[in-house]
Amino acid sequence: MEQQTRLKIWIELIWWFITALIVTAVLYIPQNSLNEWPFIWWNALFVVVLITLSRYIFLLKYTFLGKQQELKIALMLLCFPLIFTLINGLNAFMRFIEDRTWEPLTGHLPFEERLSTESYIWSEMLFFGVGSIIVTPIFMVRMIASVWLYRNRGVI
Repeated sequence: MEQQTRLKIWIELIWWFITALIVTAVLYIPQNSLNEWPFIWWNALFVVVLITLSRYIFLLKYTFLGKQQELKIALMLLCFPLIFTLINGLNAFMRFIEDRTWEPLTGHLPFEERLSTESYIWSEMLFFGVGSIIVTPIFMVRMIASVWLYRNRGVI
């Protein structure tokens, strides 16, 4: 059993390293192109939530979370405020762009680079933002199903 626990911890650490690499890659363009990026933490949160919750939905059996019933119930309950927090963050980004346009963020860039940077940032913020908002209730349902299956049938 000790061997399995160590293996699950290593797999979890590897996944967190992969997530950190993806966050770094996604944030590379906004960090290097813009003078300031006020939504860096929202952007990173969207990426981390989407990757981590998607991973737990599909690979729950292979994670440390698999047989931790109390922790699954706690995470399921934490999804309610998480959904609203993620919606708030995406709304703040969209409201910022609608109210102030892109000028404060990309006004210093040449025209062609400005358009491609704006398109990239808009696309990745919407992709990861909406993806994280969608995956959170799916994660909740997966946790409910997992708790029920483990309690009634003994499987994860």
